[in-house]
Amino acid sequence: MSTTPPPQALNTGAHPDSDELTADDGALAWLRALGPNGRRAFAGAFGGYALDSYDYFTLPLSMVALAAYFGLDSGQTGLFTTVTLVVSAVGGAVAGVFADRVGRVKALLITVITYAVFTVACGFAPNYETLLVLRALQGLGFGGEWAVGAILVAEYASARHRGRTLGAVQSSWAVGWALAAVVYTLVFSFLGDDLAWRVMFWTGALPALLVLWVRRRVHDAPGATAVREQNARKGSFAAIFKPGTAGAPGLLRTTVFAGLLSTGVQGGYYTLATWVPTYLKTERGLSVVGTGGYLTFLISGAFLGYLTGGYLTDVLGRRRNIWLFALLSAICILAYTHIPSGANTLLLVLGFPLGFCMSAIFSGFGSYLSELYPTALRGTGQGFTYNTGRAVGAVFPTLVGFLADSWGVGGALVFGAIGYGIAALALLGLPETRGKELE
Repeated sequence: MSTTPPPQALNTGAHPDSDELTADDGALAWLRALGPNGRRAFAGAFGGYALDSYDYFTLPLSMVALAAYFGLDSGQTGLFTTVTLVVSAVGGAVAGVFADRVGRVKALLITVITYAVFTVACGFAPNYETLLVLRALQGLGFGGEWAVGAILVAEYASARHRGRTLGAVQSSWAVGWALAAVVYTLVFSFLGDDLAWRVMFWTGALPALLVLWVRRRVHDAPGATAVREQNARKGSFAAIFKPGTAGAPGLLRTTVFAGLLSTGVQGGYYTLATWVPTYLKTERGLSVVGTGGYLTFLISGAFLGYLTGGYLTDVLGRRRNIWLFALLSAICILAYTHIPSGANTLLLVLGFPLGFCMSAIFSGFGSYLSELYPTALRGTGQGFTYNTGRAVGAVFPTLVGFLADSWGVGGALVFGAIGYGIAALALLGLPETRGKELE
């Protein structure tokens, strides 16, 4: 496009205050390279995604109590997750358009406020139907936060370090998950189940504190803002579905295959994230405290997986990193769900590699999707593909829910491995983008 400056100019403008002499040296080079403004953007995106994760996990961790309180079967409880993820596709697509049209930070604030308000509202639900509607509305904010925050940080990050920078942002999901597990253990240990699940949702008000800080301290990357504002086609759904011609490559192929990639990875991930706590309590017979202990291994593996995957996506490339961990994640699912009854120590140990692999595959997503789309359409493209994957991938937890009564939760969890197979195949239609400057 005639309004687009050279790629290097965009990247330099995004973080003019970076520490150029030391940016490429040391383990924290990626953080120094962001510069002061970029580090504030990183903190805002990290906190937003951590609290997004916290608010999401208030439901899976409370699932057994909710099922007992409202008298739900496995299919109905699985529908909670499906509705959340399907509606999140709408929220993510809309947030992506907002990010391209009004800016990354404004869109980030809108998404955080939305998921916080409706998470708290879930705690006041008088019946199953109301809770289902409120959880769906929570999905509007949940769907948009990650894509907007990832783009905000990607536009500050250097091409050399973008993978590990966005991997570090992604690791905040494990931080929020861990916080939710700690609060769950405390709340359900001291309160009766009928009140405890409500308290879990009420603690979802925490993101309000982050909103106040982000509003004052975080700003869009100036170089990316200039490019976006000069482009008449910013935030256009039609543009990301435009087929290519002989003289002008389009984005249709990218959008289709990126959507399939996201579907596969998230289908596998949300199957596990939704049903592992229930599996541990109902089929392995663990108590609230015991479940929290097992989740500690799973979440610790997830945190290190995000960081390691971010590093490897810069070293191996985006596609090889996803291929590697799609295979390892599928193997871990099969191993985890076929541990003999009574071998709970082995279950504990395998939780670490399971969490590691299913999270490491996500680390390259922020950088990969950002690099697949130009600046004026980055929010729209990334928001749509990532969250469409969430919506379609949401079918997997529902299938597990409906099959759990006949197959058992453990047996039904193998559907998560199918998702990772879809992700591996989708990569055949996408290019490698490691080291690419944003355009």
